[in-house]
Amino acid sequence: MELLANLSQGFAVALTPSTLLLAIAGCFLGTIIGSLPGLGPSNGVAILIPLAFSLGLDATEALVLMTSVYYGAMYGGRISSILLNIPGDEPALMTTLDGYPMAKQGRAGDALVLSGVASFVGAFLATVGLMLLAPILARVAYLFGPAEYFALYLLAFCTLGGLASKNQAKAALAAAIGLGIAMIGLDNQTGIPRLTFGEIHLMDGVDFLVAIVGLFAVSEIFMFIESHGRNTAIGVKLDKITIPFRDIVKSFPAMLRSTAIGFFAGVLPGAGASLGSFLAYMGEKAVARDKNSFGRGNPRGVAAPEAGNNAAAGGALVPMLTLGVPGSGTTAVLLALLLTLNITPGPLLFAERPEVVWGLIAALLISNVVLLIMNVPMVKLFVRLLSVPPWILLPGIMMVSFGGIYSLSGSGYDLVLMIVFGLFGYLFRKLDVPTVPIILGILLGNNMEDSLRRAMVISDGDWTYLFSSGICIGLWIAAIAGFVAPVFLKNLLQPPKPVED
Repeated sequence: MELLANLSQGFAVALTPSTLLLAIAGCFLGTIIGSLPGLGPSNGVAILIPLAFSLGLDATEALVLMTSVYYGAMYGGRISSILLNIPGDEPALMTTLDGYPMAKQGRAGDALVLSGVASFVGAFLATVGLMLLAPILARVAYLFGPAEYFALYLLAFCTLGGLASKNQAKAALAAAIGLGIAMIGLDNQTGIPRLTFGEIHLMDGVDFLVAIVGLFAVSEIFMFIESHGRNTAIGVKLDKITIPFRDIVKSFPAMLRSTAIGFFAGVLPGAGASLGSFLAYMGEKAVARDKNSFGRGNPRGVAAPEAGNNAAAGGALVPMLTLGVPGSGTTAVLLALLLTLNITPGPLLFAERPEVVWGLIAALLISNVVLLIMNVPMVKLFVRLLSVPPWILLPGIMMVSFGGIYSLSGSGYDLVLMIVFGLFGYLFRKLDVPTVPIILGILLGNNMEDSLRRAMVISDGDWTYLFSSGICIGLWIAAIAGFVAPVFLKNLLQPPKPVED
C-alpha cells in the first residue's frame, strides 16, 4: 500500500503539464542525440544540462528532463547501428552484429521496430525494478558508516577502471587525475589552499559541471571538427515501416531474459549498459539452438542487446539514488546535476524529497510509453535528422554549452576553464584515456576523502578499521576483483565479429 501511495504521489507530480511536456521533449531530444554516431547518452546529457539551468527548471523538472534524454538516447543508439553499422554509442555496438545484416537483407524497418519494442520492454521493466528495489536498498544504506562508504567509493573507481575500460593502467591514471582535480581549493578542515597555484578563482575548487561539459561536449566538438563531420547518415533511405509481430512474439522470452541480465549489470557500480548489452547478447546466443544464425541477421540478436542495455540504464539509477554512487558514466553526469541542485542522493533522499524520487520514477514510466509510441511511426524522421550538417550542429552545441555555463556563474573564467577541459578531453580521447573515471574522481573525491578522514578519527588512526565489518570486506573483495578480473578475461570479453556474407 505504501508503494502505491508513493507512486500515486509521483504521478501527481509527473502528470502536471510542464513536467509531462519536459518528459516528451527529453524523449525526442534524447532519441536524436542517441542516433547521432559518437554522441551517446553521456555527451547528450552533459550538453543539455546547461539548458536545464538556462530555462530555470526546478529540481524535479530538471531531473525528469535529463533522465528522459538519458532513456531517449539509449533508444536512439540503435538507429545508426542498424542502418549504417555505426554504433550511436558503446552499448549499441552489439546491435550492429545482427541489426545491420537485417538491414542489408531489406528488413531495416523490421529491425528498427523490433529494437524499439525490446528497448521498451527492457527500460519499462527496469523502471519497475528501480521502483521496487531502490527503497529496499535505501534502508540497507543505513548500515553504511565511513569505512563502508570509503570502500564503496573505491568499488566505483575500480569497476569503472576494470569493467568499463580497455586498459586498467589508463583508467587508474584517469581516476588519479580526477581525484587530483577534486583536491583543488580550500581544505575543508584546515582552510589551507591546495593546488590553487595562487589563482583566486580556484579557491572554491573546480565546478564539476564546467569539467563535465568541457570533457564531454567540447571535446566532442573538437573530435567532430577533426573528422570533418564524417559518419553522418546522408542519403539513408528507409522502406515502408511494418510491425514484425512474428519476430516480436518469438523474441519476447529473449527480451525478458536480457532485461534481467541488463538490470543486474546496471545495478553494479561502474558496469553500465555496455556490459549489460554484451552479457545479454552472449547469454542469448548461449541458450539458442541456432547459434550459427547469430551475426547473420537473427532478430533475437537485435532484441537481446537492446533490452539488455536499456535495462542496464534503469538499473544504473538504483545505486545513484540510494547510495550516491553512479552506476554508469551517464548517471555520474546526472549525479553532478543533483549536487548542483542541492540534492544529496542517499538513503535520506526517499524520506526528505519523496516528490523528486517518485516524480522521477513516474515520469520514467510515462517516458517509456512515449518512446515506444514515438519510435515506430517517427523512425523515418529520426533517420532524416541523422544527416544534420556539421555547420549547423557544431554552433548549436557550442551555443548551448557556453550559454548554459555562463548562466550558472556569470564568470568568463569558467568559460576559459571549460575550453581547457575540452582540450584535455580531446587529448585524452586521442590517447585512449577514459574520461569517465576523471569525472567520477571530481564528483566523489571530496566525499571519499571525508569518509576516510572520519574513519581514521573514529578509529584513532587504526587503518584496519577500513576492514572492520562484513560489508567492508565484501566491498574490498568486489573492488579488487572488478579491477583485476578483466586482465584475465580480455579475450572472453571481446565482442564476436559478425559473419561476413
